Amino acid sequence: MFRVGMHCVGPVRSQNTILTRFSRSLNTLRQPASQIKVNHATRMTKRSCVNYYPQNGPKNSRNIAIGVAALGLGGAVIYGSTIYSSSSEVEKKAVETPVLANQSEDDDATDEQPVEEEAPVAEETEDHAEPVAKETEVRTEEPTVADSPEGGAVATEEAAEVDNGPQIPEHATYILIGAGTAAYSAQKAISKRDPKARILIIGEEDYVPYMRPPLSKELWFSEDPNVAETLRFVQWNGRERDLFYQEKDTYVTPKQLAQGKAGTAVMCGKRVNSINPVTRKVILDDGTEIGYEKCLIATGGSPKNLPIFEKSSKEIKDKVSLYRNIADFKQLDNVVRNSESVTIVGGGFLGSELACALARRGRSSGLKVHQIFPEDGNMGRVFPKYLCEWTTKKVEEEGVHVVPNNTISKIELEDNKVSLSLQSGEKIISDHVVVAVGLDPKTDLAESAQLEVDDKQGGYRVNSELQARSNIWVAGDAACFYDIKLGRRRVEHHDHAVVSGRLAGENMTGAGKPYWHQSMFWSDLGPHIGYEAIGVIDSSLPTVGVWAKATKADTPKAVVEASDDNIRSTAQENATSETPVSETKPSDETVRAAPEREEFGKGIVFYTKNDRVVGIIMWNTFQCMPIARKVLKEGKRYSPHELHELAKQFNILGQE
Repeated sequence: MFRVGMHCVGPVRSQNTILTRFSRSLNTLRQPASQIKVNHATRMTKRSCVNYYPQNGPKNSRNIAIGVAALGLGGAVIYGSTIYSSSSEVEKKAVETPVLANQSEDDDATDEQPVEEEAPVAEETEDHAEPVAKETEVRTEEPTVADSPEGGAVATEEAAEVDNGPQIPEHATYILIGAGTAAYSAQKAISKRDPKARILIIGEEDYVPYMRPPLSKELWFSEDPNVAETLRFVQWNGRERDLFYQEKDTYVTPKQLAQGKAGTAVMCGKRVNSINPVTRKVILDDGTEIGYEKCLIATGGSPKNLPIFEKSSKEIKDKVSLYRNIADFKQLDNVVRNSESVTIVGGGFLGSELACALARRGRSSGLKVHQIFPEDGNMGRVFPKYLCEWTTKKVEEEGVHVVPNNTISKIELEDNKVSLSLQSGEKIISDHVVVAVGLDPKTDLAESAQLEVDDKQGGYRVNSELQARSNIWVAGDAACFYDIKLGRRRVEHHDHAVVSGRLAGENMTGAGKPYWHQSMFWSDLGPHIGYEAIGVIDSSLPTVGVWAKATKADTPKAVVEASDDNIRSTAQENATSETPVSETKPSDETVRAAPEREEFGKGIVFYTKNDRVVGIIMWNTFQCMPIARKVLKEGKRYSPHELHELAKQFNILGQE
């Protein structure tokens, strides 16, 4: 049986253009190209990644039949009929496209050829049993049996030469489970230390690795009506880019990996169901087994839902969504373009960012945005009360109807809208609801791989080198690691995914390095308000805040323009470890003025435990992360007055 692989290529001139590839070019069958017909081919963008492996699928879902007949006394005419019907499991919209007529046998030399011209769409027929009869005949000069001294053996040899080689490697040096930031960072580190490595990334989404932060930030500020298709956005510094770390065609294909080529391949739309740590094999959802020498689990997490929504009727569930990935962005983008109102449930990082982003879009579209959460204000679980209230005021200024100190007591459907009855007696009615209440780490591989899951933090427990057991490492959101300064932790931020993925990749190649990095995170409530934080940020801890007047340079937009990097954690790597210290001593008014005085728009908040700094927020204060890391690493005891002096190192008062 033939194995059929479909791979999108870039640049794609049209969204209706794809490249359909077989294990060996069908031109070797001496069949006119126009008679090769593909029904229900997948519509893809150039970064989508869809793999079909019929040897693993239902037998009745994919069939290819080739018939060979000899006609006449002195010659033979080779006739091939190909029937391909894609499985109903493929969830993408389809268009019908023939193989390019000028495709040559040399096409197998590379796995992905750029599409130079849009192929004509094949004529659709209701009767797929006889597609060849309705195709236009193309004349080609092919050798006949009479032209060959071997006679009728030509057709047999051509059919026998079809490559039935594997489309999926049976073994890879390194298997990375999950196709997010941590896995991408790990493969970069592995490739650098082991250039001949064969690396296989296996991801459940239909995309190669991409960055998540813009999904709740810059993508929503795009004025392009097709942003959900292009996934391109304008950074605060005015430069345009897309979500993806690198183009799909810069990776090798799984087939090339199976043929022994070194490099990194990405298998999209595949799920690892279990790991056998004894035989060192991963088992995919279709039963395929792939061996490894080293394995990384970087599966991230799944967005949480609330029981009241989970128990709702199907009609209500259809108007409620979670938010985590590209598919969620595409769905929500379509929803808000066709809605009058939307409600965000959750007042944390994601909920507050989404609320501000949607409200800003609503300025031009008229979209009304509500936000409901049980805390006193936005970021109530991480900010001190005064900063929480000040942040809520800023979110409201963006156009969000904020409803704090409330939970949902009842959900109903009224006039095809979702009606939320709140504990306070207020009722919120909207077209759609987005639940943004946190993340559950994915630990479903723990049982098969015999890995320990932390009962408090969640995630796989790993040692200081991010190793869970022999030949298995964990990085990113799913890793519960031991911090020598702050105890056992699990972190759900971009910077942690980058650094832990890189360290895991290095250790998989024998580096043996401990994880000591204090990861940072950042959040932007638009181009003019942003903060960066590190360590334990918990509103239940004592805090000391030092505040000063903000300038035009003290905004997320300004820092991106200065660093020329939209990913804040990357920009911080280039920041200096020392900052000039102002000799001006902060006054009591400066320290306490932030909640009341609008001009005091930047500051430092120290979170303490037993008089030691365990966390720091830098509000509209940027490029100071190395200083914050140094403070946490030293672990000194500070009085409140000494913390005021310490704030000078962050230069929030400017230079004299």
